[in-house]
Amino acid sequence: MFYHFLFPLREQWFFFNLFKYITLRTVGASVTAFLVCVVLGPWITKLLSRLDARTHVSREHASQIHTFYAAKKTVPTMGGVLILLSLVSSNLLWGNLSSRYLWWPLGVVVWFGAIGFVDDWMKLKSASSRGLSGRIKFFGQLILGVVVGGCLYLDPEFSKNLYVPFFKNTVITLGIWFVPFVVLVLSGSSNALNLTDGLDGLAVGCLSFAAGAFSILSYIAGRSDFAFYLGMPHISGAGELTVFCASLVGASIGFLWYNAYPATIMMGDTGSLSLGGALGFVAIMIKNELTLLIVGGVFVWEACSVMIQVVSFRLFKRRVFLMSPFHHHLQLKGWPESKVTIRLWIVAFILALIGLGTIKLR
Repeated sequence: MFYHFLFPLREQWFFFNLFKYITLRTVGASVTAFLVCVVLGPWITKLLSRLDARTHVSREHASQIHTFYAAKKTVPTMGGVLILLSLVSSNLLWGNLSSRYLWWPLGVVVWFGAIGFVDDWMKLKSASSRGLSGRIKFFGQLILGVVVGGCLYLDPEFSKNLYVPFFKNTVITLGIWFVPFVVLVLSGSSNALNLTDGLDGLAVGCLSFAAGAFSILSYIAGRSDFAFYLGMPHISGAGELTVFCASLVGASIGFLWYNAYPATIMMGDTGSLSLGGALGFVAIMIKNELTLLIVGGVFVWEACSVMIQVVSFRLFKRRVFLMSPFHHHLQLKGWPESKVTIRLWIVAFILALIGLGTIKLR
């Protein structure tokens, strides 16, 4: 909005010329998203408390961890609504409203957020941990993945290649398999972040590092000179995703203001599904899907720990971890919740640096 209303005034005052620069709008979007979360946080928390949107932490076959969450029964959930408000408002204010790289990620966030919202709402109505079935949630993710993948596949200007980090000339042509690959990335990233969201501040803190790394990657992908020099694919217009990623960082840190241990609000599936989907979408649009495995390594490992646990128990009737996802394993090993969270933040930060390191190592 600022771009369209203030930039045309540059002839009256040169100062308004600044609004054409992605760097300025990136900072503005990040700060705005942060402030929206911080300012609206208490009001949203009170509203959710009045609606009795409480966390239901009981899980079948997970009685070992119930003692960890006794104090969380009074904490309101569905705080992802606050994140969505901050993301949408900051991008509408600072983004280029004529760019598909503004509307597409917002559409992905809202779609996944709607799935998570229905899931959270059903849990509240039933006063249990049972919301939407896994099949229905995946079907919703499948629809969006097919739509996004199909539109990109039909776009002759968009590359259907898979670029491999660390190897400059290694490219895999996906062809028609690009569409199911998009479905895999979107649903995988969304569900991986959802599985990570089990401790105060864990998922949103790790996301802030990943989104920060992808804001830099998006900026490079949108600059033909930088992309050529660094051996990355140039995506015309993708620099606008820098603004979106920066708003992800601001919204994450703003939400962390209230979600840090001990949390006064939880994001619920409304937030975790939408944030994970957003990260996966950005990776697809700037052709850094495999880099996402590095930058989002904490999310990947949390999801893998669940799959390893399930496969091991079904095949060998033995558990590899004391409990999955992995952060629960660390809790049962005796680590305090805050230590688990902070150490995984550190790992996420290091992985974000390694992911950025792939820029030059090609």
